[in-house]
Amino acid sequence: MKKISYNIIGLLVIFVLAASSLISCSDEPDKENFYTFTGKMMSDYLKDDPNYSEFNEIVTRAGLVDLLSTYGHYTCFVPNNAAVGEYLQERGLQSVSQLTDADCDTIARTHIVPNMYATIDMSTGSGRLPTYNLMNRPVSVSAGMDNDSNAVIYIYGTAHIYYELKDDSVENGIMQPVDMVLQQSNSLVTDILKDNPNISTYYKALQATGVYNEMQKSDDPDWNPKDHSKYYYRSHVWSEVAWVPDTKKSGFTLFIVPDSVLKEKYGIEKGDIRALYDKACEIYDKVYPEDMGAPGHSFENLKDSVNPLHRFMQYHVLNKYVAASSDLTPMEVSIGIVNGAVGIEETMINPVDWHMTLLPHTMIKVEQLTLKNYVGPSKLRERYINRRYDKDYSIVGQHIDATVDPTFDAVNGHYFYVDDIVAFSEEVQNKVQNMRIRMDFSTIFPEVICNNLRYEGDMTQDDPNDRPDDASVPKNGRNYYFPLGYLDGVTFSNCYVVLRRPHMSFSSWQGDEWNLFGDYDFTFRIPPVPYSGDWQLRLGFCAIPTRGVMQVYFDGVPQGIPLDMTKGLDSEFYLGDRFVVDETPAKYDAMSDEEKAEEQKILKNLGAYRGPRSIFRFSRSDKSYFVGSSGTYRRVLCQSYIDATKDHYVRFRVASDGKQGNNNEFMLDYLELVPKSVYGVDGTGEMEDDK
Repeated sequence: MKKISYNIIGLLVIFVLAASSLISCSDEPDKENFYTFTGKMMSDYLKDDPNYSEFNEIVTRAGLVDLLSTYGHYTCFVPNNAAVGEYLQERGLQSVSQLTDADCDTIARTHIVPNMYATIDMSTGSGRLPTYNLMNRPVSVSAGMDNDSNAVIYIYGTAHIYYELKDDSVENGIMQPVDMVLQQSNSLVTDILKDNPNISTYYKALQATGVYNEMQKSDDPDWNPKDHSKYYYRSHVWSEVAWVPDTKKSGFTLFIVPDSVLKEKYGIEKGDIRALYDKACEIYDKVYPEDMGAPGHSFENLKDSVNPLHRFMQYHVLNKYVAASSDLTPMEVSIGIVNGAVGIEETMINPVDWHMTLLPHTMIKVEQLTLKNYVGPSKLRERYINRRYDKDYSIVGQHIDATVDPTFDAVNGHYFYVDDIVAFSEEVQNKVQNMRIRMDFSTIFPEVICNNLRYEGDMTQDDPNDRPDDASVPKNGRNYYFPLGYLDGVTFSNCYVVLRRPHMSFSSWQGDEWNLFGDYDFTFRIPPVPYSGDWQLRLGFCAIPTRGVMQVYFDGVPQGIPLDMTKGLDSEFYLGDRFVVDETPAKYDAMSDEEKAEEQKILKNLGAYRGPRSIFRFSRSDKSYFVGSSGTYRRVLCQSYIDATKDHYVRFRVASDGKQGNNNEFMLDYLELVPKSVYGVDGTGEMEDDK
C-alpha cells in the first residue's frame, strides 16, 4: 500500500479536450489526465537505451507506447536484450518479428503494473504486489539473493531485479530491470496441476471424483464494463464516484497435500485413491452418517455428491481465486504506529478470515498466528487452516506453505501446499468452528477477491472532496458498484450497491465498507454455519446522522423493530448519557467485570452489543477502538434456528421516512454468526468475551 513519490520536473501543460473527442475503445487513461513533461518517460527510457531495444519493439507492437508516454503511475519490469533472446530461443524463434501481435501484447502487459513500486515496497513479505499487472493477473514477489550475494527481489520466484539497476525512476513511474522475460500460465488451474509429479494422488482424485470439472470457469465473456456508466453518490460527508469492476472472473484456490506427506502420515502410496477414499470414509461417515447406505457412497460412485472422497476433495477447494497466502487473512500494513493486520489488535486476537469451499454449506477458517501465548508447535506470523489453539483446545490445524512458486498460479486459480489433509471433520464442526464467526462483507462475496477488489488503492490517501475523481484509473484507487447479477446469491431493486475502498481514517473495519443507496430492497445469502442449531446474526456498522432506517427479514420473516442507523449507543434508545465515549478505551477497561457484564446484558436485551475490543480505526499516530465509540457497535439482526444443510437469506428493506440522509444511505461493514454456545451466557456476572 505504500507508494514512492517523485518530484515532477518541468512545466505541466494540461490538454483540455472536448468531450466528443474522448470516445475511445483503447485501454489508455482518459485524455483529461494527459500531461506533457520535459523529463524522461518510460517510453523514452526504452527507446533511448539500446539494451532494451527488443523489449521496446514488443511494447511498440503491443500498442502501449502512447500509454508509457503519458501521465500515470507505473512499474515496468524491463528485460534486456539478452533476456529476450533467451526467451525467443526457448520458443524456437530467431527474432521478435516472429512473435505475433497477440504474443507481444501478452508479454508487454505482463511486465507493466499500473502503480509505482520500489523494491522496498516489495519486501514486506505479503507475497504479491497489491496491484495486478495490465493482464489483470497478480504479480508474486519474494526476497532472495543473487549470485553475488546481493539481497534482491524475485518476480514469480525465478526472475530477479538487478541489484545495481533497481528503482530507476522516470517521470511516470519506476523501471525495474529484470534478468528474464516474465511468464505466467494461461492454462486453467486444473491443467497446471497435472504438470506437478509431486501431487499425483490429489490430481488423480480430483479427476476421479469429478471435482476437476467443477473448476473450469474463468472470465465471463459477456461482461463488458463499458455497458455501465459511473455512479456519483454522497456517503456521509464525502462526494464520491464508483465504477463497475473491469472484470467478472470466477476462480478457485486449492490446498494440496503432496504425495510424500500422504505416504509419511497415512501410509497412502502415490496414486492410491482407494486408500484416500478409505481415509475420507473415516472422516465423513461421522459427519454425514445418513448417507452411509446410499448407492453414491461406494467407491464405484466417486462422482456422486454424497460420496466421501468427493466431499473430501471439494473441501480442499475454495470458491475464489486467492493469489497469495497473505490474501487468505486480513491485509498487513506498515503505516505509522500500525505494523500488522489492518484494524486488528494482534495482541488480543489472531487475524482470521473465513472462506467458503466447494463442499456445499461449509467454510474453512484461515488464521494468521500472532498471539505469543498460544503458539504451541506452530510458527508466529504463519497461516493455518482450521486452527484452534487456546486455553480450551490444542488443535493445530494445517500449515499453509507460503513459498512463492509461479507454476502454482493459473489464469483462474492458484494452489498451495499444506502439511496435512484439510477436512470438515467432527472436530472442526463442533470445536474449531463452534465460535463467533466474524466476516468482513468483502469476504462474503467471492467475486470481490476473485476480481482483486478487496483492498483497492492507497488507504493512506483521501480523495478530493470538492470534485469526484473522474479519472479512469484514479491515483488513490477506485470505489466500485455492482449491477444486479454480478454477485452470486444477491438480489436487489431500486438501489445501488457500492463498495467503498479502504481509508485508514474511516470508522469501518479494515477501512472499507459497503453502502446501499436508494429505496433499497436487498437480499443476500448468508455464509454457512458449521452445524444446525440456534444462531444469532449481528451486523457491525457505524451509526451517523446521514444514514437511514431499514427493516430486516430472515428467510422472508420480519425480525423485530427497524434498525435506525442514525442512533448511537449514547442515544436514549440504548444507554443515553450512561455511555461514555472513550476510543482509547481506558475508561471501558477501567470498568469491573461485573459492570461490563451488567452493561452487556442491558444492551443484549435491546438487541445490541458494543463494538469489539480488538478492532480499531487508525491514523498514522493513534488508534480509535470500536469498543469505546458510540457509533461503531453491533446490532442483532435475528436470533433463529438455522439448518446447516440449507441456504438462508437476509433481506434489508428501506424503512426511512422519505429520502432520509444521503438517499437512505445504509452501511454494511461486517457480519457475525454467533452460536448459542457463545451468546447464550445468562448467569450473574457472566458475559460473552468482548474481543
